[in-house]
Amino acid sequence: MNDEINPDGPTHAAAVLEHLARSLVDDPDGVSVEVVDSSPRPQLNLRVSDGDMGRIIGKRGRMANAIRTVTRAAAARDGIDIDIEFID
Repeated sequence: MNDEINPDGPTHAAAVLEHLARSLVDDPDGVSVEVVDSSPRPQLNLRVSDGDMGRIIGKRGRMANAIRTVTRAAAARDGIDIDIEFID
């Protein structure tokens, strides 16, 4: 495992989150990921077009939980813990 911390922040995790979201929504151009570097850990804010949030959340939040799991695994590759928020 990589024990070095990435000084650039969660760049790999943000790319993974954007890729996942673009593959799920009807309007891939409406997807944006914002990195908020706050303490104690960075946060990724995902915004999608109107009407696509349901596809991101999924039934009973299962898709959202899966997206969070995969994105956090990508952040672990960068040596970072992150939070993911879905912004309406």
